[in-house]
Amino acid sequence: MTDEAPAHEAPAIFNSKTRPQSADDEISNFGKVNYLEVTRHQHDQRLDNFLLNRLKGLPKSHIYKMIRSDEVRVNNKRCKAHDRVQREDVVRIAPVELATRDKPIISTEFANSLLARVVYEDEGMMVLNKPSGIAVHGGSGLDFGVIEAMREVTGKKYLELVHRIDKDTSGLLMISKKRSALKTLQQHLVDKTIQKHYLCLAKGQPVLNEQRIDAPLLRYTLASGERRVKIDAQDPQAKESQTDIIVHNRFMLADQPVSLIEAKPLTGRTHQIRVHLAHIGHAILGDDKYNVHDKSGVHRLCLHAWRLDIPGYETITAPLPDDMADWLPEQTKLPE
Repeated sequence: MTDEAPAHEAPAIFNSKTRPQSADDEISNFGKVNYLEVTRHQHDQRLDNFLLNRLKGLPKSHIYKMIRSDEVRVNNKRCKAHDRVQREDVVRIAPVELATRDKPIISTEFANSLLARVVYEDEGMMVLNKPSGIAVHGGSGLDFGVIEAMREVTGKKYLELVHRIDKDTSGLLMISKKRSALKTLQQHLVDKTIQKHYLCLAKGQPVLNEQRIDAPLLRYTLASGERRVKIDAQDPQAKESQTDIIVHNRFMLADQPVSLIEAKPLTGRTHQIRVHLAHIGHAILGDDKYNVHDKSGVHRLCLHAWRLDIPGYETITAPLPDDMADWLPEQTKLPE
């Protein structure tokens, strides 16, 4: 997801002209047919374990029922729970009715607090200033996220995420209100005509005021099942990735050198900014994945989706949140 990525829709029909979604990617919509292509990371897994890791939030009993009821197929063939998936297998998963999962209890107070954070809205979309610590959607052990809460509080069941940002990243999140707007905005993301700017606090003080980080990124899975990203120039599955950075301020925090950095991802890879900055020795403060030796005392990921430049719209911004701004020296001039 950068720390964000377009939210893809699964194809209604899989054929030779339509590629399935990589099984390394998170399923964003259980309510549609999903086609997942098995990668080397899931090779030789039992089918039931493969599904349990990808259909987070679904009761285990329902997953086994789906397999028995032929709602899951591998390479268009019936299968059993103990069957093992192989690399490049295509797993078809039938739509899962939302009612199948326990409907989350979303407090009115929480939902209204999100509604109050809408910084832009028109007939086709809204842009929300998401707080840190809130996932954009349910899954992976979470009952609900921003999109479920916004559907609940607005009564608009057809709201869709245009893209995603990490749970611990704060800032601008685009939500479509109409299918036509979703298609247009996602095409802008594919065409790279939407410019996204982030602000972050990073350890150390880069020598250059401006630079481009060009390093391919590879997604992988730890033995625990947790997904990570790393730089890997040798693996053919690694994806080309570039991030431009500008250093706006250099200062000391808890006797440690720190910088306020603006990051502009030119590609949209998961954890892109976080991994790129760690790669050049300037990991983001509060990053428990890529800055494990952080001594700053900061208790949140100091990464904020600050600005969006969308064709046909005025620039949309979200001010730096207090729990990041409070770490800056007095008189710090923030970018405009």
